[in-house]
Amino acid sequence: MVTKIFNNTKRAFALKSDKELKKALFIFGMMNRPTLVAVGTRMTNLALKLNLPVDGLIKKTIFEMFCGGVSMKDCEPVMEKMYKMHVHSVLDFSKEGEDVEEVFDETLKVKKDIVEFANGKKQIPFTVFKPTGIGRFEIWEKVSSKEELTKEEQEEWDRVRNRVDEICKLAYDLDTRILADAEESWMQDAADDLLEEMMSKYNKEKVIVYNTLQCYRWDRLQYIKDLHKRAKNKGFKVGAKIVRGAYMEKENARAEKMGYPTPICEDKEATDVNFNAVLYYAMQNLEDIWLYIGTHNEVSTYLTMQLMDEKGIDKRDERIWFSQLFGMSDHITFNLALNGFNAAKLVPFGPVKDVVPYLIRRAQENSSVKGQTGRELALLREEQDRRDGNFTKTIA
Repeated sequence: MVTKIFNNTKRAFALKSDKELKKALFIFGMMNRPTLVAVGTRMTNLALKLNLPVDGLIKKTIFEMFCGGVSMKDCEPVMEKMYKMHVHSVLDFSKEGEDVEEVFDETLKVKKDIVEFANGKKQIPFTVFKPTGIGRFEIWEKVSSKEELTKEEQEEWDRVRNRVDEICKLAYDLDTRILADAEESWMQDAADDLLEEMMSKYNKEKVIVYNTLQCYRWDRLQYIKDLHKRAKNKGFKVGAKIVRGAYMEKENARAEKMGYPTPICEDKEATDVNFNAVLYYAMQNLEDIWLYIGTHNEVSTYLTMQLMDEKGIDKRDERIWFSQLFGMSDHITFNLALNGFNAAKLVPFGPVKDVVPYLIRRAQENSSVKGQTGRELALLREEQDRRDGNFTKTIA
């Protein structure tokens, strides 16, 4: 029987001062109003386009809420504080939206610097990269569609493949695990194929390379089954980061516009069923599939805990990790960690202007995911009441 642990707000928000708690209440209160998020997004983009001095305002509000700092060094105090409560960190340089070769090479260098920075640090068991951060979206898309490449495009694709291999090889050499983000479905086949190639090279004895499965795609259960079969035949292990997904509106809109069946599950309930089915399949095959479970969903987390309990799997088994985004679902992360499970926060960093696209996505996703922001607000208010002495419920 799995004990319910996620209502312990004292543990969840132990690292937040009273001032930080009030700031979190304010920010999530704003995010709970979709119209306000839409207006704020337009105003932020306009202000940055006009080079208005808004960096300070962004940094003191949403940036500090969802980012660890502007550099790896900046993130160290945050990571150390979390690690004292047994929460690990996954550093993510969150620059998005570039499509210039020089920028891709610069991002590659930063990603390799992160891998080297994480080397030997127990508090940073994983690093992460975004495929379109090191290669133009259009080239991923063209390779995914199996179109013939021009000579110049083939050379470009070879550079992208080499960048991915450089990151994965360095992670392998330094024994640091690397996560590859998933993106839009129309570029994902190329990423899936390339990450499978990296797994076949670097996941022979243990898992170093993880690919991400967005389980709001109804085909991901069959995908992991097929990948598992190929992995067993070729003698490598599968690293699977499973998430629900981040591009639902864009995916459905494109499918409707272009007249093909949407790759997205029909509703939230179907997505939950699909996520849990992928999770269950992986849990039945842990000898071959290692899991990084990126979810803010309490039910799926309890399901994993229950399966671990039924199978007698140690809470610290390195094949199973739980993760949430920095600034969100602290009630899950910190209570998992303090109850002995492997728990981590994805900690984005980068110059304020560079991470604005990431921050905008956080705001938009929080305002669109049913119940997510409301749940955050309810727990924050509960902790505020507890600190104010208005909380009568006993917390173990």
